[in-house]
Formats: sequence, structure tokens, C-alpha cells
Amino acid sequence: MFACGRAVNAHIESKKSKCDYLLDQCPSDEQVRLIVNQVNCVINQHLNVSDELMSRNDAMKVVDLSKLPAEATQMLRVVRVGDYDACACIGQHVTNTSEIGQFEIISHDFQEGKWRVRFRLV
Repeated sequence: MFACGRAVNAHIESKKSKCDYLLDQCPSDEQVRLIVNQVNCVINQHLNVSDELMSRNDAMKVVDLSKLPAEATQMLRVVRVGDYDACACIGQHVTNTSEIGQFEIISHDFQEGKWRVRFRLV
């Protein structure tokens, strides 16, 4: 929606999570409602979530590795959410989006070009 790319920072927990995005301005209330609806539409597609080990060279053709820590190994785990998304990740994942519940934004704020969104899955 905002052509801002992936979150520049994320902290994901089971009770609540947050992500930061670099934006020109704070999303309007209507845009926030659209975000919630769009995320839930993707979740409701019941997309399979899979992972694959691949070399850095192969992974860089599929995902952005710019935030990869220097100490990361040459073999990377790439997690795919259907044909919707792919990312390098070491975290735990469901096997299907139907397992995560519905997305809900708890709060958000905007300061100095950074939009912080706090959310949970219910």
C-alpha cells in the first residue's frame, strides 16, 4: 500500500507484537482499517507455509538479505507463505495461515518518519 518495503524492525511475540515501517506520513484511520482487512484476507486464504534451506547466493535471488547478520551461515532457511511472501528466517512458523487467527492492530503511532504498529493475532 505504501511502497515502503518490509518492516525495518520487528518484535514478534505470542501475546502482542510490533513492527516499524518508514513512511512519509502516518496512515489514516481508513488506511489502517484497509491494512487490517487486507492482512486478514491473506490469512483467510489458508496459504501453506513451508521452508527450504538454500545457499546465500540462491536466497539473494528470492529474498532481501540486507538485514542478514554478518555471522549468519552460508546456508539459509527461506520461509514461504504460499506465493504471497518469502523471507529468510530462523523463527518458528505455522504450517498454514489458517492456524494463526485474525490480525488486529492494538495501537500505532508515527514519529520522525517511522510508523510503529502494535498488533496481535486473536
